[in-house]
Amino acid sequence: MSDFAYKQVLAMVEGMTPDQRLPSEDELSRQLGVSRPVLRQALARLRTEGWVYARRGAGNFVGKPPALQSAAFGPLHSIPDVRSFLEFRCLLEAESAACAARCGDPQLQDEITRRRRLLESALAHGEPGIEEDIAFHAAIAAASGNRFFSMTMNALAEQTRVSIKLVRELSPQPMVRRAVDVRNEHRAIDDAIRAGDPDAARVAMLNHLRGGLTRLFGNEAQAGAGGHDAPPGP
Repeated sequence: MSDFAYKQVLAMVEGMTPDQRLPSEDELSRQLGVSRPVLRQALARLRTEGWVYARRGAGNFVGKPPALQSAAFGPLHSIPDVRSFLEFRCLLEAESAACAARCGDPQLQDEITRRRRLLESALAHGEPGIEEDIAFHAAIAAASGNRFFSMTMNALAEQTRVSIKLVRELSPQPMVRRAVDVRNEHRAIDDAIRAGDPDAARVAMLNHLRGGLTRLFGNEAQAGAGGHDAPPGP
């Protein structure tokens, strides 16, 4: 149902002009015949991809997606491809987190914390939280102060979405234990960035992404994940 709402709103946005205001969430829900939670998942995905942006107290508006699109990287074709993608994220996002800790912009750090709490809330309510997860990592890239981190994360949004789904669906780890680990890993990243500690932020991000590798492939996945000297993920 979320995919249906996503496609319907995307079709609507493609026929509008940048910065044009979308109908209210209540109105969109009625038009599409979906619930508010389903619509919000679709809007979160559209915001992550740059199709939509929100203004506090004003609603949702048509965005300007970056020229670099997910298609430039192509879809993930196999489980080994997913492993390579997660290993690439270890290198990319470890430095993104370190840069975010160095940047020290309070507003951008607040956005990281806000996104983390939204993810925790989604998981606590039994929701997938995939779009919230992607938005958390996108907020870190935005806080890095380097637009190329954000551009790359936006371009890899669909691959990230697929990899998160696979980790959750194929992991032998119990769901409750996995949710606790993911929550603690995200909190450690947030805390290190807020503390302004680049090394701790880098390690926390590596632990999180290596944790994803371990949840999918087992402990042997650690051997090829990233090139930094840091403790392995749980």
